[in-house]
Amino acid sequence: MRRCQQRGAMDPLLWETNWVWGLPLIVLTSVVHVLGLGLINKTVVGALSGRKAYRHFTVMFAAAMSLTILLATFLHALEGTLWAAAYRLLGALPDARAAMLYSLSALTTYGHASALLAEHWKLLGALEVLNGMLLFGLTTAFLFALIQEVWPRGSRRGRSKA
Repeated sequence: MRRCQQRGAMDPLLWETNWVWGLPLIVLTSVVHVLGLGLINKTVVGALSGRKAYRHFTVMFAAAMSLTILLATFLHALEGTLWAAAYRLLGALPDARAAMLYSLSALTTYGHASALLAEHWKLLGALEVLNGMLLFGLTTAFLFALIQEVWPRGSRRGRSKA
C-alpha cells in the first residue's frame, strides 16, 4: 500500500489499479443488488397475490411497499459498505467512518463528503459514482415494475377490481 501512495498521480500502474478494483466492485454490487431485488420481488408478489380483492388491500400494499423501500435502502447501504471496505483495505481513506461517509456520498452522487480520496484513487471514486447511478436506476425500475405488478389496475383509478 505504501508503494502505491508514493507513486505519482499519473502513474499508469495506479490508473490500472483503480480499474482492477473498481470493475469487480461494480459487478459484485450489481449482482448483489439484482439478487436482493429479486428476493424482495418474490416475497412481496407472493404476499400480495390473491389478495387484490381484499377490502383493505391498499393498506397491505402500502405496508408492503414501505418494507420494500426499507429493504432496497438496506441493499444500497450494504453495497456502500462493500465499497467502504475496499477503500479501507487499500488505505485510501483513514478510517471506517470516513470510508462509509465517502462511499454513501459517492453512491448517491451527493458528492459532499468531507473525506476526500488521494489523487491516485479519484478514478476509483468516479467508478463508484457510476456504480451508484446503475444501482439507483435498477431500484427505480424495480419499484415501478413492482407497483405495476401488484397494484390492481381498477384500484389505481379509484375503482376496485380484482
